[in-house]
This record gives sequence, structure tokens and C-alpha cells, in this order.
Amino acid sequence: MKRLLLASVALCGGISSAALAADLPPPYAPPPRAPAAYIPVAPPYNWSGFYVGGNLGAAWNSGGSISDTFGSTFTGSGQTTKFTGGGQVGVNYEFWGGVVIGAEAMFDWLTNTTNTWTATEGSLNGAPAPGTVASATLNSRWLTTATGKLGYAWDRVLLYGKAGGAWVGSDNPNLTVAGLPTTLTSSTTNNSGWTAGIGIEWAFAGNWSARAEYDFIGLQNRSITVAGGPFAGDTINLNNRNISLLTAGVNYRFGPGWWGGGGW
Repeated sequence: MKRLLLASVALCGGISSAALAADLPPPYAPPPRAPAAYIPVAPPYNWSGFYVGGNLGAAWNSGGSISDTFGSTFTGSGQTTKFTGGGQVGVNYEFWGGVVIGAEAMFDWLTNTTNTWTATEGSLNGAPAPGTVASATLNSRWLTTATGKLGYAWDRVLLYGKAGGAWVGSDNPNLTVAGLPTTLTSSTTNNSGWTAGIGIEWAFAGNWSARAEYDFIGLQNRSITVAGGPFAGDTINLNNRNISLLTAGVNYRFGPGWWGGGGW
């Protein structure tokens, strides 16, 4: 009887527990986990677009060499260094993940220079006396280059080369011999040539970039013929007029999208 009574009590307790559990609300599901924060990745810098800028620097040459039809020997031309400054305008197009092609026109003012030549000897008839001084002022007022560009960009750093044509604006020289003004019967104006250079540019803020550049300008020889004085009838040749140009500049680029599109 005791066993039967215990079994009955246990059965009733189980039934009550099951009924109570059935009446309880289901457990709440855990809240969803917040998604990981999205960190945007900046797109690679694009060098495509038109740009304008300015530059400052120095221009120099070796002083060249001087010869004449009288066979005189000249000394004292020396190396000349000039301050230069100006501006540039151009266009770039980047493709193939870093290759950049472009074109640029650069204009710079040049300061005037004065070279003093001394005739130390003459081997032909009519040569001036040794020690006769001829002084000429050559006014190279400006320098213009028009070039094509090819480079490679590592995001915001661009390394490039350039090559094309060059022109120098130069007045006819003012010549004095033995301290007296001397007229010229002719003066060539071969002030065109070629140029090649290399540069590096860094986009430091938005569409602003800074650059450093070296250019070599190869110019044709120039000659002047003297009308009177000790050098009368003499043709003086100015050789090796090549110029080296080192500049630092800043550009502002109107990049892809400034005209309302998304690029080229």
C-alpha cells in the first residue's frame, strides 16, 4: 500500500510539473549581434585632368665658347646663372593602373646676362691687337618649352620624363670694342632648339601638388658680324649655348569629374 501511494503521488507531481511548464512563456531569443563597423577604403589617386601652376628656379650654362673668322682666342665668357620664374599649363591622362601620359607648355622669364670677351691673340690678317676687349650684352628675356610627358604613378607620387621643343627670346646683342659702341652688319637669331627633362610630383592636398624638375635645353649656335672698329668684318660665333633649368613648382589640377562626368 505504501508503494502504491508513493507512486500515485509521484505521478501526480509529474503531471502538475508538465502542465505548469506548458503554461510558461517560451524563452526569449538572444538579440542579434551588431554588424561590424564599415571602414571605407580611399580610392587610388587619379592624375587625369587639366592643370595650371607656377614655378621658380635657376637657369645656367657653361658660358659656351666663342670663335671668330679672324682666328682670335677669347677668354672670360664664364658660367652664368640666372634666376627664373614663370608658369605652366598641361593635361594628364592616367590608365593601365599607373601609366600617365600628357602634354605641357611652360613659360619662364630669364634675367639678362653680360659676357665679357677678351681677344688674347689673332692668327689671321686683320685680327685685333692682343688684349683688345669686346663686351656684349645678350638679352635672353624668356624661355618657352612645349613637351610631351610619360610617367608612372604610385598613388599620389608621379615620376615622369618629358621631351619636345624649346624657344628663347633674345634681342640683338649690344657690342662694344675697346670701350666704343660697334654696330653689327648681321646677327642670326637661331633661338630654337630641343629640350628633355625629368621630374617628380607629389599630390599633397586634394587637387594640389608640388613638383621638382630638371630640364636640359639644347640651342643652336649664334653668330654676329661686326661692322667697324678693330673687329670690322669679323664674324663672331657663339657656340654651346645650351641651358640647364632646375625649378620647383606647384600645380592645381582640375581632376576627373570637374566637368560633370566621372572621368575619361
